Amino acid sequence: MRYGDWAETDHRVLAVVHAQGRRPAVAAAARALSFGGEHGALWIAAGLAGAALDPPRRAGWLRGTALIAAAHLASMGVKRLVRRPRPRPETYPPLVRTAGRHSFPSSHAASAAAAAVAFAALSPATRPVAVPAATAMCLSRLVAGVHYPTDIAAGALLGAATAAAGRTWLTNAPGGPRA
Repeated sequence: MRYGDWAETDHRVLAVVHAQGRRPAVAAAARALSFGGEHGALWIAAGLAGAALDPPRRAGWLRGTALIAAAHLASMGVKRLVRRPRPRPETYPPLVRTAGRHSFPSSHAASAAAAAVAFAALSPATRPVAVPAATAMCLSRLVAGVHYPTDIAAGALLGAATAAAGRTWLTNAPGGPRA
């Protein structure tokens, strides 16, 4: 697939998903998820809550939280290098304000994917909640009109890879993983 094909596909998918934001409930959900995911806040809070509520695996939850923060920071570094502009607001009116002007990769997607991978590795029972929540976070950025699908895909890959790279460190924490 040529670059022009990717760009056209990016715009087509974004247009379809962004149009869902015309529905008030969908727009409200996208705004809430976008706000909660800013700087990985929702995922970091979930990791800290896990550390507070699960003392035997506190070290694992804290390590998972560190992996989420690392994924977010990595995405911010890549974003500063690539400097891809966000979708044009006149074409895709944004439903939320953004912290920056650059969109590739999505930091929301990076922290969400890192959280899903880390939390599922630490406690497989979290998978049925973490994976759909991370997916919803990723989709919210398209509905909000502030990312292209390739931004989301790259962010999710970066976040998942970051958490996967730290999986041994995470699961070897005192208390270890449990089902």
